[in-house]
Amino acid sequence: MNIKTPNWVKDAVFYQIFPDRFAKGKPSKNYPNHWQSSNLQSWEKPPTLQKYKGGNFWGVIDKLDYLQDLGINAIYFTPVFQSTCNHRYHTHDYYQIDPLLGGNNAFFEFLKQAHQRNIKVVLDGVFNHVGRGFFFFNDILENGPHSPWLDWFKITKWPVSAYNGSHPANYESWVNNRALPQFNHSNPHVKEYIMEVAEYWLNQGIDGWRLDVPNEVTEDGFWQEFRTRVKAINPEAYIVGEIWTDARQWLDGTQFDGVMNYLFTSPTMAFCGGDRIIRKYVEEPYYFPYPAIKAEEYQQKIEELLNLYDWEINLTQLNLLASHDTARLLTIAGNDRKTVELCTLLLLTFPGAPSIYYGDEVGLPGGFDPDSRRGFPEEQLWDKNLLNYHKKLIKLRHQYPALRQGQYKVLYAQQDIYIFSRNLDNQNIIIAINSDLQSQTITIDSDYHISNILFGDGSFSCEDDQEKISITVTLNDRSGLVLI
Repeated sequence: MNIKTPNWVKDAVFYQIFPDRFAKGKPSKNYPNHWQSSNLQSWEKPPTLQKYKGGNFWGVIDKLDYLQDLGINAIYFTPVFQSTCNHRYHTHDYYQIDPLLGGNNAFFEFLKQAHQRNIKVVLDGVFNHVGRGFFFFNDILENGPHSPWLDWFKITKWPVSAYNGSHPANYESWVNNRALPQFNHSNPHVKEYIMEVAEYWLNQGIDGWRLDVPNEVTEDGFWQEFRTRVKAINPEAYIVGEIWTDARQWLDGTQFDGVMNYLFTSPTMAFCGGDRIIRKYVEEPYYFPYPAIKAEEYQQKIEELLNLYDWEINLTQLNLLASHDTARLLTIAGNDRKTVELCTLLLLTFPGAPSIYYGDEVGLPGGFDPDSRRGFPEEQLWDKNLLNYHKKLIKLRHQYPALRQGQYKVLYAQQDIYIFSRNLDNQNIIIAINSDLQSQTITIDSDYHISNILFGDGSFSCEDDQEKISITVTLNDRSGLVLI
């Protein structure tokens, strides 16, 4: 099969934004009727499960200069539609941007300004379940068995109990959470409704969909039709699924362009962090960045991952180190910044689209939800060295096509040293990682000369005795080098 994926994703650096917590701005004077709450939690306080901080799209507009300076050219938002929770996975209306985020006017103004800067925008499609306030389900709560929308959901018996936990819910919901009634996807009207929502927002100009728990939608042909209809509107639209494990079932070229690549996340953290990984923060969810592994096992896991999928798919995977569903990398690593740096170096030199969870680039900590969803910090609290580290690597990725689309080849993997190359046409780049507490010097054979250090701490020499080329690299403790 000739698999086709969006070209722009291969060159993208994503930034994941949890909208309630990234930035809070004032509405444009052109939109004076902006709804605003007076009952918000202060920005700097630890977040809670239910309180809102009031981040909005006006704030994201104000941060576009920051994002562009960082090197971001794509944004993935967690849900933004009208909902009754701060994470907005309890959708009430798929056609309305949540009023606390500024409503549709704020979103369209943001979308226009993002596109003027060549920044792509991907929205979260929560198409497996809804909130109890979703009109069609709310009608069932009001009218019981007389509702015309019964077959939109899976009602098992009466009475339905949507709020009183002392009674059975009597309808199917996601992970038995009665706040999240599950669609009946076998109903053709439900299917058509979801397809039309996806089409509507693509016609408004968004650049793709991230699909929440798409493995829960098991209706035959559903995601194949979704892809057909999405690509009919925009062949370059990105479809990325939230699949935490082996995703071959969905990455056959007929459904998704990529998935959130936790199969990259876990070995990368286990190799770079080793025994520093704090187990209590990673035992749930199930992506297993432990136990500590050495370079040999890291090579095995990475090569297995790259061999799972077509190369075209590998180039459009969404690679990440943390998300709204995990603790933050800095906290997972016991506040060890070197672990964050090494993981980030591997993230930004790996095939696929890197995704940075808002605030990770400035050292924002956070444990389990809701702590991993803190407000983006004031500038005086930023780790400026970590921010500059991200900026330099992102700039390199944009500058050198080999780091984005070049073939990946492991050159050396023993104990704490991992060396690989990215090669495209005549551009040959070597990335060397030392996760040891001691500096290390390694000599490897090479097919090409190395002339410069592009990034990192250490040194190198290159010798050519006419029969072979050898490269010797000296790596400082727990650091990396990028050579060309």
